[in-house]
Formats: sequence, structure tokens, C-alpha cells
Amino acid sequence: MIDSNTQPANTISSLAPDAYNLEHYSEDGVLLRRFVEQVEKAVEAKDEIALIVLIEPLHESDLGELLAAINPDTLTALVELAGEKFDFSALTEVDEAIRLEVVNALPNAKVAQALDELDSDDAVFILEDMEEADREEILERLPFEEQARLRRSLDYPENTAGRRMQTEFIAVPPFWNVGQAIDFIRESDDLPDRFHEIFVVTPQYELIGSIDLDQFLRAKRHQKIEDIQNETPHPIRADMDQEDAAQIFEKYDLLSAAVIDEGNRLVGVMTIDDVVDIIHQEAEEDIKRLAGVGDEEISDSVGEAARSRFTWLLINLATSILASMVIGLFDATINEMVALAILMPIVASMGGNAGTQTMTVTVRALATHDIDIYNSGRVVMRELKIGLLNGFLFALIIGPVAAVWFANWQLGVIISCAMLVNMISAAAAGIFIPLLLDKLEIDPAIASSVFVTTVTDIVGFVAFLGLAAWWFGIA
Repeated sequence: MIDSNTQPANTISSLAPDAYNLEHYSEDGVLLRRFVEQVEKAVEAKDEIALIVLIEPLHESDLGELLAAINPDTLTALVELAGEKFDFSALTEVDEAIRLEVVNALPNAKVAQALDELDSDDAVFILEDMEEADREEILERLPFEEQARLRRSLDYPENTAGRRMQTEFIAVPPFWNVGQAIDFIRESDDLPDRFHEIFVVTPQYELIGSIDLDQFLRAKRHQKIEDIQNETPHPIRADMDQEDAAQIFEKYDLLSAAVIDEGNRLVGVMTIDDVVDIIHQEAEEDIKRLAGVGDEEISDSVGEAARSRFTWLLINLATSILASMVIGLFDATINEMVALAILMPIVASMGGNAGTQTMTVTVRALATHDIDIYNSGRVVMRELKIGLLNGFLFALIIGPVAAVWFANWQLGVIISCAMLVNMISAAAAGIFIPLLLDKLEIDPAIASSVFVTTVTDIVGFVAFLGLAAWWFGIA
């Protein structure tokens, strides 16, 4: 700790006391720039007192937002200056790039000391992205019991319930009475700070039931645990995908759920705060993948971002060349009637947008399991009918416009027919391509957009230019 008596006169702590009483957020919830600047000044002046006064009242999510907002050159200096007062749980609220920058800049001994104070799910979240050598060194520095817990969670595949679970939970045997359980909860130091239910297990930790906290608090001390226990609602397998686990929470309105291994042994608990993060993460991933940006974070460097986008842009270039080759087949038709070149992008663009709409609905429905073998046929027919209806309506709109624009009623008929065909094909591509990719166990969120756009472009060009060539007899 820096002695305030030895600090330069221009440090933050030498200012009036009300300098610390800055509001953090504007009325619309945006982190105030002047607060961020005050923090940066404290770090630059190495004023530890001022920095702690500024950041200590912040919730972990607010501190995470501050880490993302400050000058990147100040980031690690802030963490080092704050010392033990820095809340490492804030690192679960930031992008991977920021998280790794912080932990990589600190000694592994200090990271281990900080992780020992966190809940196991938060510690795993920070550890899983680190280099294996650093992760092993940090784990070796932790107490044996904590080390074993974290290793068990890290052994489960990424994006499973086992990775997201908290290994601190309250479990009691069925032969205890309520009084014994209360005394155990009061006297034990190795229990979660917050919990919603108490689990009932055998000596081998096989899950046999649970008791909701409100029910437990109303029970008499002499009552046996086995007399008030309930069947555990919807336990979650540790190897279950985290998105499937989140859907169980959503479907059954759970606040917490037991996590069990293949032997029905209780290994952890998932809580609603973890599930909210999972839902947000999965939705964000789907949106990014639909746009072909993969796992890119806003804090990634220019090189990393360009590299993550390059692959799908390259594939898109190849499919665009394919669409151009289709146009090349009708070069004589376009040379004969320049109006076709002017109207051609309208058909392709409308088809592409319609296909993207259907694809987005389909991909999201697949992610949330709203499409299954029982309703897939009905959903397909619904989307095809929507494509038919919109195709008919836009054909009625664009036909007269083209006819008046070029003073050629035949051109209006041609583009109307092409619009109808392409809107129907766009709906078909938008639903069948994601369904096919899902059947082939390829993530439809990643691959669908390129193929759907290619189909709508090619069908649109062939329908419009081919029909024009036939109608006007152009070879």
C-alpha cells in the first residue's frame, strides 16, 4: 500500500473527497467516460488509494465493463496496482482476449491465490482458456481438494454442463434429521455462499433426492431428511451440452439443478446465473456464425479478426464466381436487352433476403429444438407457403414498375414470374439447407448462409435470364 503522505501533490487522492463520488453510469446505462478517465488517471499516477476507492464499490459485471472500456495499455497496470482488492470474478464478464491479457501478465502464483477465492465455476471459466503449462502450474499451487474439483470440471468437454457446474454444494445423508443438517450447514466452511436446495445422497454420493430451501426451513428439527425429501427434478448429466441444459432450465423454470455423472453420482450443481450466461453466449455465437465471423470477439486484434473472417469470405468469393458464370451463359441475352442487366440484381437481392429470413428462423429453431421429426413437415410447408405468398405479392409490385419503367409490358411479366420462382426457391433453400446440414451433423449456423445465398442467386439469374431468353427468342 502506498503511503498517502508520500504521494505527489497531483495524484488523485490529493483531490477533494467528492472527486471519489463520481457516478458510474449515465441514465441510459452507459459507463460514463469521465469515470473511466478518472480510473485511468489513478493508474497512470500509480495512486493505489484512489484506484481502490474508485473500483471497490463496483459489482463484478461493472468492473468487467470498465476493463473493456479503459485504454488497453492501462489494463494490466490497473490489475497490478489494485492488488488483492481486484475482484477476479470480473474476468468472467469480459472477452477472452481481455481475460487472457490479464492472467498472462500476472505471476501464476498470484493467479492461483486469486482463483482459490472464487467459486469453482468461475475458476474453471478463467482456467480453460489458458495455456496448458500455465494452467497446470496454477492448479499445482492450489489446495489438493480445490485442485481435484477443478481438474474434474476441466476433464469434461468444453461447452458441457460439467464445465459450467459449480462443485460446491450441500449434500446430506437421508438418515440425518433436519437439526443435524442445520448444524452441518452452520459449522462447515466449505459450502457455497448461496444455494437454493439441499441434495440427499448415499455414502457413495449417489443422488437420491433433494429438498427445496423453503421446505427445509419450514421443517422441524426432529424430522428425518428422508421423510421430507423429494425426487430431484430433472438432474442434468455432466456430459450434456450446455445449451441443452439451459433449455431444461427454461422449460421447467428451474433456479438450480443437480449435475450427475454416468454413475448417477452428484458432482455439481448448475444455477440460473450460469444459465443466463449460457443462453446469452449461445445466442451470440449463432448470430456471429450466421454472419461468418466465428468466435471473433470485439477485443480481438485486427489480424485475428481478419483471419477469422477470411475463410468464409473466400468461400463466398468462390460461390460468387459460380453465380457470375451462370450470368455468363446468358451474355447474348443481356447484350440484346440492357434492361435485363438493370433489373437482374432486384431478383437476386429479394431472393437472398427472403432466404436469409427463412434460414435465420430455421437455424434458431434447430438450436432451441423447436423443430423435430414430429413438426418438421408442418414447418416446411409453412415456410413454403410464406415464400409463395410473398413471391406473389412482390411479383404484383415489381411487374407493373418494370413495365412502366422500360415501357415494355413483356419485361414486367418476365420479372414477375422470376420473382415468384426465386422467392419460393429462397424459402425452400432457407429451410432445407439448415435441416440437411443439421442431419449431417454440420453446424447450420456456420455453413447455411453461404449456400442459401448461392442457391437464391443462381435460381434468380437462371429464372430471370432464362425466361427472358425464351420469351424473346434470344439465343
